[in-house]
Amino acid sequence: MCVTAVESRPAGVALTPSPGGHRPFGARVKAFVALTKPRIIELLLITTVPVMFLAAQGVPDLWLVLTTTIGGYLSAGGANALNMYIDRDIDALMDRTSQRPLVTGMVSPRECLVFGIALAVLSTLWFGLLVNWLSAALSLGALLFYVVVYTMLLKRRTSQNIVWGGIAGCMPVLIGWSAVTNSMSWAAVILFAVIFFWTPPHYWPLSMKVKDDYARVGVPMLPVVATNRVVARQIVIYSWVMVAVSLLLTPLGYTGWFYTAVALLTGGFWLWEAHGLQSRARAGVAGAKLKEMRLFHWSITYVSLLFVAVAVDPFLR
Repeated sequence: MCVTAVESRPAGVALTPSPGGHRPFGARVKAFVALTKPRIIELLLITTVPVMFLAAQGVPDLWLVLTTTIGGYLSAGGANALNMYIDRDIDALMDRTSQRPLVTGMVSPRECLVFGIALAVLSTLWFGLLVNWLSAALSLGALLFYVVVYTMLLKRRTSQNIVWGGIAGCMPVLIGWSAVTNSMSWAAVILFAVIFFWTPPHYWPLSMKVKDDYARVGVPMLPVVATNRVVARQIVIYSWVMVAVSLLLTPLGYTGWFYTAVALLTGGFWLWEAHGLQSRARAGVAGAKLKEMRLFHWSITYVSLLFVAVAVDPFLR
């Protein structure tokens, strides 16, 4: 039975394997998979595949869905691996990232860099040869934006990092649409905007929870440089805009009653949670009683339900 070679150590202390140290094969495979951040990619695919159903106004070619999904995983996995390579210094100092493969020493920095670049090249060729070159360009653009613009330029310099850096996470919507149509549409742009305005109020509650981690390494996430009241107000503003944008699909003729009902119900509950967080922040509530993670967890459910509705709606019109 393979056991991951990770020693017990104080949080934030990196483990460097000794030369020739034993690194079990099974644990190494798991470590390389972990470099791709599979849980994050799940969310990206949730926004890719339903858009393909909307673009096709029914069931898209299933081979196309499979190739687009695989290409999306390869591209996002490459971006995430390169992100870990660049952030390996601060990952070693943060509790929530102290078990990542580069920190534990299960994967070396050079291996991670080569792995990330290989996935970037492979995913671009995969999209270009098996899907279309518009999707390949969008995929490569998303990868470069996440690695260069967000990770290298914005993350450690501005509290608006997640706002603009989140553009990379919006690109799967465009990729899903372009995979089916080899073109763009206002429907894709609207769903891109939904994810753009969803990203900050999705991530800021988590940042509120772990702001001490970010403060320790000098990353100016908004909750690090602003009070809970300010952060909660920004969350409410972005939430209202997100819900309003999500409702534009129907008057423009892209969706029908089912999507509209789901968008109203899930958006209404989101706003209830966002205003609840703001009320607690205004009252000076802190710690566990702030319950900021309620909105974070709901945000994942929200985007999942909304995009399932995007996929189902064409069959009910």
